[in-house]
Amino acid sequence: MKVTFECPDKINGLMTLTVEEADYKESVEKKLKDYRKKATLPGFRTGMVPMGLIKKQYGTALKVDEINRVVGEEIYKYVRENKIQMLGEPLPSEKQEPQDLEQGSTYTFVFDIAVAPEFKINLTAKDKIPYYQITVDDKLIEQQVDSYASRAGHYDKVETFDPEERDMLKGDLVELDSKGKEKKEGIKVEEAILMPQYIKVAAQKKLFDGAKLGDTIKFNPKKAYPGNDAEVAALLKMKKEEVADLKSNFNYTIKEISRFVKAEENKELFNQVFGEGVVKTKKQFRDKIAEGLKAQFAGEQDYRFLVDLRQYAEKKVGDLKFPEELLKRVMKNNNQDKAEDYVDKNFEGSIRELKWHLIKEQLVEQAGVKIEDADVKTTAKEMARAQFAQYGMGNVPDEYLENYAGEMLKKQESVQGIVDRAIEQKLMAAMKEVVKLTEKNVTLEEFNKLFEA
Repeated sequence: MKVTFECPDKINGLMTLTVEEADYKESVEKKLKDYRKKATLPGFRTGMVPMGLIKKQYGTALKVDEINRVVGEEIYKYVRENKIQMLGEPLPSEKQEPQDLEQGSTYTFVFDIAVAPEFKINLTAKDKIPYYQITVDDKLIEQQVDSYASRAGHYDKVETFDPEERDMLKGDLVELDSKGKEKKEGIKVEEAILMPQYIKVAAQKKLFDGAKLGDTIKFNPKKAYPGNDAEVAALLKMKKEEVADLKSNFNYTIKEISRFVKAEENKELFNQVFGEGVVKTKKQFRDKIAEGLKAQFAGEQDYRFLVDLRQYAEKKVGDLKFPEELLKRVMKNNNQDKAEDYVDKNFEGSIRELKWHLIKEQLVEQAGVKIEDADVKTTAKEMARAQFAQYGMGNVPDEYLENYAGEMLKKQESVQGIVDRAIEQKLMAAMKEVVKLTEKNVTLEEFNKLFEA
């Protein structure tokens, strides 16, 4: 097979492959013989069908399949051996002339190849990148203590509603007519739960101030939650569309008042948060919280470093010229199920990610980063730990994390993301040892504002 490759502008490649009969004939004949051994046609015993009939029935299809196979293999072999950094898949070129695969024996195929732009990046100790460290102060620790106390809190029954507290009401709702009387065949809801602090309109919210057990309050749900039919429907246990034209007032008779009480900062809370006997005093509780916050922030600080590393590297590399029209064709070909404007809307972002991917490949090679199965498993476990932490579960046993991580790795759609995360984690750690870190102490608020920018 003869292969030629042209790429005069370094990014738009054109590969031409000339397939001759010798490239596919032997394989096609072998497959025809295999088909003949198994073929059954009326009037012939199995394996005794004349080869002429086999060729007539299967010859062209086998020939086409074999040509496609050898062409595909040759493209990737040529790309690999000549170290062409191909972006996406090769696409049939507009220069391709029609080929009659049923006739003749020599065929020419032309493919457009998107080639990555050439550039070189090498980071050293001369490159300065900021590393932000979040200060764990008393305010943060107290906020976390309050959060733990709230999560472990409970409701106590009380006699009087206090608008300053997180009181929850339970009572019966009855729809009223225009004269303020209970409406016959009107809406009635027993044990409707209401939290007045979430009522949007002050005048409606104030109606509940100082209400006592057994009191009846007249209010209007639609006025209480303007423009929020979903909230009204949930309260009245109806469908959203059923309350669209509702204007009635309702009587709400209070049957129960519950007040939220935070858990006390005591041994019971310490054990619930950190496990039996790990923490025994308030000082130890706060020290343990500070330790946990520092560990939590370490991951966020490293992530921020990776963001800054990316921005720095992209700026250092500068603008890169990509084969945009060809990449748009590749993108469209890979997203045929998407809307017509999908490529136009997403192309710019795709190019940004592609640029970072190419930069990252060079940095990974420079740092000698290698990913093993153990790295992927560790990353999956850390991702599982972070997910549990979002729900306040900071002390999940290792065996549960192992099982959860194992389930994540069974899902094919999750694996590539975990592998990418593992690569970035090792790259980030390696680059922290290569570049000069400009350390900056910031508050959590200041740190979060970095991402707003």
